[in-house]
Amino acid sequence: MPMAFSPGLLVVAGSFAAFRLLNRGLERLVPPPPSARRNRWKWRNIWTSLAHSVLSGGGALAGFYLHPEMSNDLVGTHPPGAHSLVAVSVGYFIEDFVDMLCNQKLHQSWELLFHHSVVIICFGIAVLLHQYVGFALVALLVEINSIFLHLRQILLMANLVRTPCYRLNSLLNLGTYVVFRMATLAWMSRWLFLNRHNVPAAAYAVGTAGMAIMMTMNVVLFYRLLRSDFLKARRDKEEGQEKEEQQEKEEGQDKEEGQEKEE
Repeated sequence: MPMAFSPGLLVVAGSFAAFRLLNRGLERLVPPPPSARRNRWKWRNIWTSLAHSVLSGGGALAGFYLHPEMSNDLVGTHPPGAHSLVAVSVGYFIEDFVDMLCNQKLHQSWELLFHHSVVIICFGIAVLLHQYVGFALVALLVEINSIFLHLRQILLMANLVRTPCYRLNSLLNLGTYVVFRMATLAWMSRWLFLNRHNVPAAAYAVGTAGMAIMMTMNVVLFYRLLRSDFLKARRDKEEGQEKEEQQEKEEGQDKEEGQEKEE
């Protein structure tokens, strides 16, 4: 029996087109600063990703707040809006996949392309089967942290690293990374394991592989963020203090030598 056409595919296509149009128009809405003009496509790409993170992360939070019953059944129970939100996210990830494929070299983007492929497959199953939508909505809570990840990239491109805004965003980024990314993925992995007897073998295999890949990639990303925004910054601060102390010491020695010559 052939599978009936899913209206969710229309939402996916509409989302792809909408995010593509947004990407094209963002340079007029948010002109790149001089430091980002050599990489205009990335500036547009990050702002497009930020728009998706605000929409999907906020939508996932609102979905569980307005429909708490979804947390009791992540497989079959979901309001129409939750299904549409997952379909919108599939459209975005396809658009972002195409954007990176067209504008960035493969060795620079293969990690994100691989990540997007896994997400498109997992979310696509939820959209087509109208199953596991609640589980996909839990995964979209990760996008709350992505808001601060994208803001970090925007601040870096705008050359605003040594500002209070960047430092505040770094703290919020790290905090939401632990709560909305690492803890969420860990909870999803636990739920999948505990419900392995109630999930079809194919869906369980896809879900387990997806969780393993996501956890590995996110642990690596967490280490990179920690090293870049905290460990490196602390080391640079210590080196700066050492240089200042050495300079003060040299100035003191020069002063003493000058006094000796005068005597």
